[in-house]
Amino acid sequence: MNGHPMRRHLVPAALLLPLALLLSACGGNSAAQTSTGTDGHGSLTLQVGDQKGGSEAVLRAAGELKDLDYTIKWSTFTSGPPLLEAVNAKAVDIGGVGNTPPVFAAGAGSKITVVAAWHGTSKGDTILVPNDSKLTSPRQLKGRSVAVAQGSSAHYQLVASLKKAGLTLGDVKVKYLQPADALAAFTSGKVDAWAVWDPYTSQVLQAKRGRVLTTGDGVTNGLTFQVAAPSALKDGRKAAAIKDYLERLRRAQQWVYAHPEKWAEVWAKDTGLPYEVALASVRRTNATRVPVAVDDALIASEQQIVDTFAGLKLIPRKVDFGSFVDTRFNGGLPPSTSAPRPSKES
Repeated sequence: MNGHPMRRHLVPAALLLPLALLLSACGGNSAAQTSTGTDGHGSLTLQVGDQKGGSEAVLRAAGELKDLDYTIKWSTFTSGPPLLEAVNAKAVDIGGVGNTPPVFAAGAGSKITVVAAWHGTSKGDTILVPNDSKLTSPRQLKGRSVAVAQGSSAHYQLVASLKKAGLTLGDVKVKYLQPADALAAFTSGKVDAWAVWDPYTSQVLQAKRGRVLTTGDGVTNGLTFQVAAPSALKDGRKAAAIKDYLERLRRAQQWVYAHPEKWAEVWAKDTGLPYEVALASVRRTNATRVPVAVDDALIASEQQIVDTFAGLKLIPRKVDFGSFVDTRFNGGLPPSTSAPRPSKES
């Protein structure tokens, strides 16, 4: 452990997020918990996969669910992998996930297509340690226990951060835990560190229950995606609805830039997060995202993640990530390497 007695204090109730709050970066084997709702009118129904406090919440807050000439049927999932399983099964036409779940889906041979991307800072992707930890650099993680959600963006961030420090995943004791369990383990001293993303990063920092050992800034690509079913893209009417849906999401992101406090209020209400945690997460992560093109640089960046996990035998086979993208919705978007908006950390 950290060379100090195991902390036995109870985890404050305010620190225990609902299990449903496993946001887009999350991975692992969380079961899907679906709920449905409809928006718009018309004979065409677009099946959209979402996560708590995700696309539906921001679109509604930004007023972008008005005047739809198609119906949206929402299905809410606990994390990215089951959402992509639904895409593969044609139960969902499109849905939002982080940068790593598509790699695991592609490696498993799933029928998925990345159709849109956003680039933000990776400052909310962190390796956290308790306040009283003696660790001051990632290099000191050798031999230590680290909690992380398998298949999540944090999983890759941990691998990349260790590599930068001259270590490998085999140099640490990896504890594969979903965020709710990892949070409990972290705050009770059962693990030395926790690799995670926002809003969990903001949650721990706001509660003053830990500090940042390192972030993914400059280490991971900071990308999030909308991923569609190939069958939906072959349907002309659904493809047109997807185009409209993506344009609405991009306008909603512009609204977030202009109204971070308002979005934090909506997000807090939708997820059960304390407002202060939601606002910190919005400023650190959500309000930095810029809509970008699905381009060669993006494909190369994701291919690096594919190659890393294939090398670790954590996905069954190496695949060509470029065969899992569709660039038709890029329009005049800037390249995927465009600088995120400046982060205003609170």
